[in-house]
Amino acid sequence: MAAVALVGTLDTKGQDFAFLAGRLRAAGAEVIVIDAGTGEPDGLAPDIDGEAVAAAAGTTRAELRAAADRGRAVTAMGRGAAAVVADLVAGGRVGGVLAAGGSGGSSIAAQVMAGLPVGLPKLLVSTMASGDVSPYVGAKDVCVMYSVVDVAGINRISRLVLGNAAAAMAGMVAAQAVAAVAAGADSGDLPLIAASMFGVTTPAVETARARLAGLGYEVLVFHATGAGGRALEALAEARLVSGVLDLTTTELADDLVGGVLSAGPGRLTAAGAAGVPQVIAPGALDMVNFGPPDTVPGQFSGRLFFEHNPTVTLMRTTTEEMAELGRRIGRKAAAATGLAEVFWPERGISALDADGQPFWDQAADAACLAALDRELTPAGRVLRRVDAHINDPRFATLMADRLHQMITEGA
Repeated sequence: MAAVALVGTLDTKGQDFAFLAGRLRAAGAEVIVIDAGTGEPDGLAPDIDGEAVAAAAGTTRAELRAAADRGRAVTAMGRGAAAVVADLVAGGRVGGVLAAGGSGGSSIAAQVMAGLPVGLPKLLVSTMASGDVSPYVGAKDVCVMYSVVDVAGINRISRLVLGNAAAAMAGMVAAQAVAAVAAGADSGDLPLIAASMFGVTTPAVETARARLAGLGYEVLVFHATGAGGRALEALAEARLVSGVLDLTTTELADDLVGGVLSAGPGRLTAAGAAGVPQVIAPGALDMVNFGPPDTVPGQFSGRLFFEHNPTVTLMRTTTEEMAELGRRIGRKAAAATGLAEVFWPERGISALDADGQPFWDQAADAACLAALDRELTPAGRVLRRVDAHINDPRFATLMADRLHQMITEGA
């Protein structure tokens, strides 16, 4: 069984990591202790010391101590630890990563875990876990556990929390080893398709997924919540998918207007840059996402809102915003190095954007369509207009069939 990489700053958290190492070994796990501290370890001798970690980042611990810049030290040691762990994983020596710490240790762990493959167990025990954990999770499957008390020595609370963390990691690594044996050398995996979905485009994606499954693909569906879009982009960038069914591009609306589910300006760029075939639709561009009504910024007073549920408030995009979204999508599709087409559903772009529904706004949708056409036509890109609603099975099937054709025929 591959080992657990135990990553942390042993100069300040040595007792905690000695406890974790002991619990992991008691659970039957092999442990490789990696010191990401700039000082001398206290209470536990590492298998890979801080000098080796600093060297992997192109520096030394002495240089970092002399600079007396904690932020620089955390960044450098995180970069070095990430390189060390990545090499161990690539060599098959590590089957999971466990880290614990405060803000600094959590930042180091985030750098390590961001570069590891999806599916490899990653667990961070952090004092920061009761707040916004997106800087530590990013687009990877990182498990985050709140430490309750500071990671600063063993006491009756930390013993329980850290003990649970060690047991969880040992169990995950052991389960992975069993799964690998059961899978065998030749798993016969199907080609992958990445698809984007939101609640208001679920019927379309479910139809497309069933169609693609029937054509011999495994479809990975990403919830368009910001993190979902970033994860989709990461898979496309790494060319781990055969095609992208980007039916739900709503995260671009949040990025433009200032909603809470932005995936950043790089959304809808990775597949194009990697030459991965993609079909694109304006799914849920009619909405910007916020939390409960009282969290909506005052600058949007007077706009059209819909309370999706007690924790999600949706705001209708305006004609001007829709035109800009059309321009952005058109430019990104036009710049793709591989096959890319945009499908437009003429009877509405979400469950709320249909005749008789609260976000039905033909003028706003028309502005987006016109902007798309202005960007795509000169570039020789196809804009397919379909006389159907986005959740009409016919629309989803057309997108799925076209993506299959792109992948199999290259045209």
